[in-house]
Amino acid sequence: MIPRPPAGWRVRAERAVTRGERLDAFIPTVLLDSPISRVGYWWGTTVGFVWGGLWSRGRIERRAGLWVFRGLPNWAFGRGGVCVGGCYLTGSAPVTDAVLAHEAVHARQWRRYGFLMPLLYLVAGRDPLRNRFEILAGLEDGNYVPRGS
Repeated sequence: MIPRPPAGWRVRAERAVTRGERLDAFIPTVLLDSPISRVGYWWGTTVGFVWGGLWSRGRIERRAGLWVFRGLPNWAFGRGGVCVGGCYLTGSAPVTDAVLAHEAVHARQWRRYGFLMPLLYLVAGRDPLRNRFEILAGLEDGNYVPRGS
């Protein structure tokens, strides 16, 4: 069951996205959506592919532009799954089209930020309702808030 979000979460989410946009203004444009960021995306994809290949005990498939690795042990990924470059690493939970749409946005974020993505995600924080990357990827599709909340 998806937990009900706290009152006022939308306002806090909008503030988090605005803070992130202000932070992006300090990043040199040569690092965003550039050949440099693409190298970071491919590095992330390679790391995801190796990690997924080592620990996946389920089906590995290509869906929605992502390499989907299933059956990883719970300690090998965060929350319900994690996007690393162009790879989605998860356990035994169903991989729905909505989740893949959410993860495809994360893959696009990896292409935009490249090597900066892990650091920027860390700075955005663990709370998905305040993490701009999760908010922009769609909290409903990511199963962080119930549909229509």
